[in-house]
Amino acid sequence: MIGVLGSAHCMGMCGGIASAIGLTSVSKSGKLLTPLFYNFGRLISYTLTGAVIGGAVASASQIATDFAVLNWLRLLSAVVMIVLALYIGNWWQGLLTVEKLGQHIWKYISPVTTKLLPLKSPVYAVPLGFLWGWLPCGLVYSTLTWAAVSGSAMNGGFIMLAFGIGTLPAMLAVGVGAGYIKNIRNSATFRKVGALILLCYGTYIAYETVRLL
Repeated sequence: MIGVLGSAHCMGMCGGIASAIGLTSVSKSGKLLTPLFYNFGRLISYTLTGAVIGGAVASASQIATDFAVLNWLRLLSAVVMIVLALYIGNWWQGLLTVEKLGQHIWKYISPVTTKLLPLKSPVYAVPLGFLWGWLPCGLVYSTLTWAAVSGSAMNGGFIMLAFGIGTLPAMLAVGVGAGYIKNIRNSATFRKVGALILLCYGTYIAYETVRLL
């Protein structure tokens, strides 16, 4: 749901490169395969990151003697989800500040992406999509906090994979009815109903966690 609701944000951040790489192919098959390969690489990046973070926190929890630390992590994920809901509902844009945290990493990855352009063949869009999965994004960081307290590497990977799949319809439709899809995603009713669901869920998790502290 986060991926679907936030896909308009994804189109704004990654839509430009996604549509640009599609134009690099002159054949009809290339125009179709390049966006598919690009998004496949992006999903691999999300899934791998979620698995690593979920597995690392799960492993740490097994050797931790102070379980209050894990509860504080869960509380953090709940707070971040509430902040995400406020962003999706257009009630508060504080999530954009979180994106700045990843700019230090992105400045080292960005030069590598330029070396892959122009694409020699559609398959080169896979590593490009993988690298662009590290683009500073508040939505990704928010979902990663959920993956961190998911309990295992598999759960963390699946959470991030589900997020990526939620963004796929809009990302694949860039340049093909993208304006129509963006209008739906930007619908005040659509965004606010989804944001309220996330807000309620985040508040519930926060409440249950505080009871354990």
